[in-house]
Amino acid sequence: MDHQDRHSRRPGVARRLGVLLTAALLTGSAAACGGAAQAGTDGRSTPETPADTVVSTDAGAVRGTLTTDARLFQGIPYAAPPVGRLRWASPRPAASWSGIRDATKPGNRCAQAEGLIDPASSTEDCLYLNVTTPHDSTAHILPVMVWIHGNGFISGAGSLYDAQQLANSGQVVVVSPNYRLGIFGFLAHPALDHGAARHLSGNFGLEDQQAALRWVQRNAAAFGGDPGNVTIFGESAGGTSVCSHLVAPGSAGLFEKAIVQSAECTGQNWSPGPPTWFPRPRSEREHNGLDIAAEVGCSNRATAAACLRAKPTDELAKYSDVGIGSGPTVGGGVLPLSPDRAFATGQFRHVPIMQGTTRDEHRLFTAAIETATGQVTTPAGYREQIHTLFDRSDAERILARYPVARFHSAGEALATVVTDWAWGCPVLARDRALAAHTPLYSYEFADETAPWFSTLPKPNFPTGAFHGAELQYLFNDKQLPGPTTPAQKQLSATMMRYWTQFAHTGNPDSPGQPQWQPFQNKNHVQSLAASKTTTTDLAQEHQCAFWASIRS
Repeated sequence: MDHQDRHSRRPGVARRLGVLLTAALLTGSAAACGGAAQAGTDGRSTPETPADTVVSTDAGAVRGTLTTDARLFQGIPYAAPPVGRLRWASPRPAASWSGIRDATKPGNRCAQAEGLIDPASSTEDCLYLNVTTPHDSTAHILPVMVWIHGNGFISGAGSLYDAQQLANSGQVVVVSPNYRLGIFGFLAHPALDHGAARHLSGNFGLEDQQAALRWVQRNAAAFGGDPGNVTIFGESAGGTSVCSHLVAPGSAGLFEKAIVQSAECTGQNWSPGPPTWFPRPRSEREHNGLDIAAEVGCSNRATAAACLRAKPTDELAKYSDVGIGSGPTVGGGVLPLSPDRAFATGQFRHVPIMQGTTRDEHRLFTAAIETATGQVTTPAGYREQIHTLFDRSDAERILARYPVARFHSAGEALATVVTDWAWGCPVLARDRALAAHTPLYSYEFADETAPWFSTLPKPNFPTGAFHGAELQYLFNDKQLPGPTTPAQKQLSATMMRYWTQFAHTGNPDSPGQPQWQPFQNKNHVQSLAASKTTTTDLAQEHQCAFWASIRS
């Protein structure tokens, strides 16, 4: 197969891989973030309260909660509700209020379809954020960490991540915004370009995140944070968002450091590894948007914008995963250059970066798909999946390299193939590209006994260090048990120290911690395991020399 033929197949591969991952996100991976009830966020005044729980923002005063570990402010509006004519509009300023606004409950989750575990949300009034500060601080001004939640750009909320321990132990201010999801955040359609959108359509969710970062610049100091020392960090779709902000012109000057966790940032041309389903080129996103508009009865381009804005929220939410799914759109507007191209050519923000993956990323997706379909992966099914994803000759080589007999089950074999191909080796390639231009600290979360969900059945293979497993070591999580053994609790404390030390200084290394060296353009990265924090050879562990020879 020549070069042209190889890449002409890649969009189809992206869709096939996207189907696997999006199905899992809809059916169970969101469990990593727990569930949250909807809560109103009106601006009614509240009774007199202790001064340390009242903070004045640029739009008005808010009253939060004082807990044992932290001050917690929830449901603060950072932009106007994107409803009515503002559906598929760039975010507008939030209205100001008088008196003291109640900030003791989370804001609405953004509109999203129901998953196997997570409930649906039918409200588009959702652009709220949460601020967590230490209970007490000896410093007058603290680093700010802005957490961008994951879940495939189709579900989730900032309020699902309890950052009280992270903020207090690391002496940082943590901000966690919601942003528009699915069709509401990432629909690309020519009728929605410009006008209410300041840019081309397709990246309203990224624009929301930028609006939240601008809110941080204006308001961080009121909460004890330093607007000149902001770290953005996110996992999965949140990590992809971080990659995008490293490239997006509109994000310049809004942060000084970045942490990328288990992100798909490779677009279509990264090797080794697959073309992923986000970010995707504008031509593909617009084609998908036109198809969706036609499906809901808005095929006339002249009237499509008004027609789409008139559709009920619930009717549109179910289209968030149709076709190539949701996620950033590359080409003009908010994201003129793809992250993978920008990283390869050095055209990104040269700020200190931490990035990594989990050792067994795809085991979560395989387990979630098996649960949703009620079908355990069989040896025959494994073989069929490999032949679906790869050319025949490559498929046979992969089956020989990853025989079912080597694993506990065919499901584990499939999960290992996709982990090595789509996660382990691409992130190593990205490490090398980034490290050529900026300080980089790379890791792999490797606790093979990381606690599994209480609400998702265990598969017939060890779950290992699955996608999202590290989150319970950084946040208190409602759906994951969290660290249980003394070794896991120590790993959690170590990771919180690494993450917050990086926010303070741009270097996760600190006295009393296992030493963490910058990535030196080799194969070794920091291995974060309950047994021992050391280094691991990613290329050897994920068989990257073999994957470099795979042409699909």
